[in-house]
Amino acid sequence: MERTVPSTASEEIDLYQRTYYSLLRSTAEVQIRTLEEAHARMNSLLHPEARETSPDLSAFFYSILRLPPLMHHIQLVVLGQSPEVFERRGFGNVESWQQVFALARRRRCFYDGEKTLAVYIASRTDIDDVVPLLTAYQIEWNKIHGLLQMIPGSIEIADLEKDADIFDKVAEALKISVEELEQLQTLLGDDFKKVICEMASRPSRIRLQLLSGSLSDYWRATRIWWNNIEEDCPDLQERPVYFVSSNKHSVVNLISGFALKHSEDLLTYVEESGNGDLSSEWLKIKEDRVPSNRENFFYYVFKEFLSHQRSAERKLEMKAHEENLGIQHIASLHSFDVEAQVIQLSHLDPPTMDPRLGPDLAFIKDSDALILNIDYPLGMAAYNILFKISEQVGEILGVYVTGKAATLNGVIGDVMIPTVVQDEQSHNTYLFPNSFTAADVTPYVVYGAVLDNQKAVTVRGTFLQNDIYMDVFYREGYTDIEMEAGPYLSAMYEMYRPQRHPINEVVNLYGIPFDVGILHYASDTPLSKGRNLGAGSLSYYGMDSTYGVTVAILRRIFDLERKRVQ
Repeated sequence: MERTVPSTASEEIDLYQRTYYSLLRSTAEVQIRTLEEAHARMNSLLHPEARETSPDLSAFFYSILRLPPLMHHIQLVVLGQSPEVFERRGFGNVESWQQVFALARRRRCFYDGEKTLAVYIASRTDIDDVVPLLTAYQIEWNKIHGLLQMIPGSIEIADLEKDADIFDKVAEALKISVEELEQLQTLLGDDFKKVICEMASRPSRIRLQLLSGSLSDYWRATRIWWNNIEEDCPDLQERPVYFVSSNKHSVVNLISGFALKHSEDLLTYVEESGNGDLSSEWLKIKEDRVPSNRENFFYYVFKEFLSHQRSAERKLEMKAHEENLGIQHIASLHSFDVEAQVIQLSHLDPPTMDPRLGPDLAFIKDSDALILNIDYPLGMAAYNILFKISEQVGEILGVYVTGKAATLNGVIGDVMIPTVVQDEQSHNTYLFPNSFTAADVTPYVVYGAVLDNQKAVTVRGTFLQNDIYMDVFYREGYTDIEMEAGPYLSAMYEMYRPQRHPINEVVNLYGIPFDVGILHYASDTPLSKGRNLGAGSLSYYGMDSTYGVTVAILRRIFDLERKRVQ
């Protein structure tokens, strides 16, 4: 079989990866400053102005969102897979430290209250993510530090929030607009003045230490994660399972009916919140002036509502409602942060579910199947997780993967359905039978296009891409860029073949004995400068596609289960 595969070698990216992996093999701490030159030289699409003297705020925002908000205190970041790893290396019980969270990255982190951050990692992909984030953060911090030194001593930086004139002068000194400084203020929140003063007082000198990078430690962390799930739901060992990798809200919203039941309360919340965009959107929906889906609108508002401080009573009511429907939430403990949900199909109440899931669902009362939905993991953790699940559950009936991706030929909110995946982890080109076509998804997506028969590439990290890298893929027709499909397909290969997945081959998975679906919704357009989720957010119009693909997946599961039961 002739193979046409993009040659993605980039000397700059390879040098950067070789540099930090070789340094992290040391038992000593690594200075992030030793990585700054290699980081800047690779000309990352997420950090195109790393060498400039003026701040690259898009890269800085991207890093801030994916690191804990107290990074201005941190001087040492320690990476490990489990409590035992930290304990063995003299850090004690890190889980007794303060747990801290990033806004846009799920990763278990603990702060010692002084200058150390302990970070749980699930696979080598976490290293490819954390190292560039820390390096980009430090480069931009030190740019801002240098520029703040140029401000005359007569200007009190500590007063920038009180004095509009000082605020303007600080923006001018930083070579950014007032609007961009206001964006930074919004992102940092109450810590804005504190962080700016900290930046003015000292440069960033973060150190990094990898406590253990062995494959056995990653497998051990995965086993810890699974044991917690198995203990809470032992039925998984005997029952047939539909595996879904998505998020922790869309599947449950569609099948529980709780958000739709409280739609009037949600409309009251929209009115009281003062969100003009959502109020305007609802008015247009009521008057049929836009094609927006009412259910998707309420799901989005419900997600916002649950983050509101007055929602505690509703959360308790929702918990009881979901438990009554056989929906079980299992948080991760003592390992990486991937929540799981176990859903008993026989306990669901079809009349209360999203009406798009179809009529005549009474048959599910006779089903013995479970849906195991996990909050999609990062990179190689996907391989570890699916491999472990396939060993432990009764039978896998289907594997469905959905999540964010970057697109080279679409816009934010589009849905991409691949049938070819080039995996940069294994260097395999996977050909597989995707159970979904555009016709299965298009009726449920309003604000984006649905593109099937696409070619996807699974990259090793978000920062580890540059113009040359992207151009190679684009010329070869690879327009869907994400991080999990390749590792999932490697695990699927091992679920029905009597050997480990190959390396650097064309792999035909058309004989796979269970249903497979991979769908991606576009959250980034990397060829448009600054268009990443560090510069903005996946708004209501982008989230529409999230619920659209979830409708398609659940309809597929119910169709298969109807045939199996009857």
